[in-house]
Amino acid sequence: MNKTQLFSALLISSGLIVQSCNSKDNKQTAQAQQPAAATPVSMAVVGKEIVTGIKTYPANVVPLQETEIRAEVSGYITNIYVTDGAFVSKGQRLYEIDRTRYQAAVDQAKANLAIAKANLERSQKDLQRYQTLAEKDAIAKQTLDYALTDVNNQKAQVQAVEAALTTAKTNLQRSVIVAPFSGSIGISQVRNGALVSAGSTLLNTISSTNPIAVEFQISEKEIAEFTKLQANASGSEIYATLPDGSRYPEAGRITTIDRAVDSQTGTLKVRASFSNNANILRSGLNTTLNLASTSAQEELVIPYKAVFEQLGIFNVYTVNDSSKVELKQVTLGNKIEDKVVISAGLEAGQKIVLDGAASLRPGTQVVDATVQNKK
Repeated sequence: MNKTQLFSALLISSGLIVQSCNSKDNKQTAQAQQPAAATPVSMAVVGKEIVTGIKTYPANVVPLQETEIRAEVSGYITNIYVTDGAFVSKGQRLYEIDRTRYQAAVDQAKANLAIAKANLERSQKDLQRYQTLAEKDAIAKQTLDYALTDVNNQKAQVQAVEAALTTAKTNLQRSVIVAPFSGSIGISQVRNGALVSAGSTLLNTISSTNPIAVEFQISEKEIAEFTKLQANASGSEIYATLPDGSRYPEAGRITTIDRAVDSQTGTLKVRASFSNNANILRSGLNTTLNLASTSAQEELVIPYKAVFEQLGIFNVYTVNDSSKVELKQVTLGNKIEDKVVISAGLEAGQKIVLDGAASLRPGTQVVDATVQNKK
C-alpha cells in the first residue's frame, strides 16, 4: 500500500470514530434532558374536626389515709381482736397488751390520791384552828405560817398525785389499741405472746379504702388544664385502667394538685379520687389514669402514620403546587386512635404524604399513587 492509500484509510477511520462518539454524546444529552420520573406515594389532606381525645398517665393507687399502728406501752400481746386483711371501723379494738401492771398503777394512783386529799383536809382544819387562835393572840405567828405552808404543800401533793393518776389511766387505755379510722387492716406483724416495746414495735398498718386516690404526674404545661378540672370547669371524663387492661367502672375527679413543681423533672403530682365500694382499687396498685376530653373548637387532624421522627423532632412531608415534597416540622397534640392532632406546623387543606416518606427527600417529585393506578 502506498502512502496515499494509507493516509486515506486513516482519515476514514478517524471519521468513523468521531461519528460514533458524537452519536453517544447526543444520546446521553437527550437522556439528561428527560424529566425524572415522579415517585408514587399515598396522600391525604389536613382536616379539621371536633376532637375527643384521651390522655394517659402512669399512676398508682394510694389511700387517702394510711398509718402504721405501733405499741404505745410495753408488754406482752394478750389478745388480737381482728383477722388479717379485715375491714375495721373507727374505734374498733385491734390489739391488747397485758393490762395487769397498768391496772395496778391506776389503783395505786387512786390510793395515793385518797391519802393526799386526806392530808390536805387535815392540814386545812389545822390552819383554821390556828387562824382562830391567832385572832386572839393565843399562838405564835410562826406556827400560823407553818400551817399555811403545810396546806399549800398538801395541795401541790394532790395535784401531783392527780397527774400520776392521769398518766396511769392513759397507759391503761393505751394497752388496748383501737382503729384510728375506718379502713382495711393489713397482715399482723406480731402474734399472741409477743413482747412489744412502746413506740418502736410495728403491729400492723391500716389504710382507708373508700374513697381512694390515684396519684400521677403531669407536665408543668398542663397545670392550667388540671386546675380547671379540679374546679369542675371542664366536661372531661376521668377513669382508670386496671393492670389487666379492664376499665375501672367508677369515674374519678381531680381533688388535689401538689403545691410545687419538681424543678428537676418539670412535673407536678396530681391526685384523683375514686369511689371504691367493692375494694377493687388497693393501695400500691399500678394503674393508668385516663383523661378523655372534647375540644371546644375544631382542631387540625391527620393520620398518625404520616408523622415520622428524626432526633426527637416530629416531621411531615407536604406536597406543594409543583407536586414536590417539603419537609415540615410539626407539634403533636392528642392521639385519637389512628389519628393525631397537629398543634402547629400545618394548615387545613394542605396535601401531605401518607405512605412512602422513607424514600423521599425534600424537593422530590411525587404523584398520587391512587390517581396513577387509575390510569
